[in-house]
Amino acid sequence: MECIRGLYNIRPRHWGAVATIGNFDGFHRGHRRLIGSLRERASAFRAPTLVMLFEPQPQEYFQGAETRPRLMRLSEKLRALRDAQVDTVLVLRFDARLAALSATAFIDDILVKTLHIQALIIGDDFRFGAGRAGDFAMLKEAGGRHGFSVEPTATFTEAGHRVSSTRLRLALAAGALDEARRLLDGPYRYRGRVVHGDARGRLIGFPTANVLMPDPAPLAGVFAVMAEGADGRRYRGIANVGRRPTVGGRRVLLEAHLLDFAGDLYGQLLSVSFLKRLREERKFSSLEALQAQITVDRQAALAFFAQHEVLS
Repeated sequence: MECIRGLYNIRPRHWGAVATIGNFDGFHRGHRRLIGSLRERASAFRAPTLVMLFEPQPQEYFQGAETRPRLMRLSEKLRALRDAQVDTVLVLRFDARLAALSATAFIDDILVKTLHIQALIIGDDFRFGAGRAGDFAMLKEAGGRHGFSVEPTATFTEAGHRVSSTRLRLALAAGALDEARRLLDGPYRYRGRVVHGDARGRLIGFPTANVLMPDPAPLAGVFAVMAEGADGRRYRGIANVGRRPTVGGRRVLLEAHLLDFAGDLYGQLLSVSFLKRLREERKFSSLEALQAQITVDRQAALAFFAQHEVLS
C-alpha cells in the first residue's frame, strides 16, 4: 500500500482510481464491508483502490477540545487499510484552506483534475465542502458531467442497528466491551509506544507499562486486558485508563500491569486488547488503599482469565 500525504504528491500513476472518502475511525465491520465493495468495483474497472482521509479529522478541526474521542491513531488506520489490501491512501491536511474549499471546487479540483477518478463509493448522507453544501446528489450530477460513477455504500447492520463509529464509541464509553467486540469482530485494541511514567506502580508492587492515550479517551476505568509486544509475545494483565486521580495525574494514560512479564518495554510498541471492564477509575485516600484495590483487581482479572479460553 502507498500512503500519499498531500495533493502535491499525486502523480499520473495515481490517476483513475476507484475511490472512497471517510474517517475510518475504529475500522469496524462496516468499514471492512465498504473496503470489500471498493475492491470489487475497482476490479470491475481494472483500476486501483484509493481511500481519502483527512488529518486532523474534520470534527476535530471544527470542535477542538470538545471533539468526540478518537478510536485509533492515524498510524493504526493506515495499518488496518494496508491489511485490507487498499492500494493507495491519500491523507489530506484538514486546515483552514481545505475547510473553506467549496463543494464545487472539491469535485472539480480534487476528484476530477487531480485524481481523475473513475468511480466514487460514498454514503448517501455524505456532506462536504464549505458549509457542508455538497451532498450525494451533487456528486451524482457532477459524475454525469465529468464521466465518473457515484455509488452509495450499503448500510451494514448488527442486531438490527447500523454499525458505525458512533455506536462503537458509545459501547466503549459504557464499558460494553462485548458489544464493541461484535462491532469489530474482535476486542477493541489500542496500540502505542511505552513511555516512562512516575514509577509509583513499581513502588507499590505493581509495575506498569505506560502508553499515552488520546484526550478524551474512548474508554476509562480498570480492565482485564491482553497485551502483545513487538515480538508477538502476549501477556495477561490489568490496565487502568484515566488521569490517575489518587496521585494527581493530569494526562490520560493507559497503565498496564502485565501478570506474566518481568522486564523493560520502554520505547517498544505495545498493543492492548480490552477484554472486560472490572470497575470505574476512582480516587483513593492513600497509596496503601490503592495497592489493596489493585490486589482485588488482579484477582478479578485472574478469575476472568480462568473462565475464558479465548483471550483475544
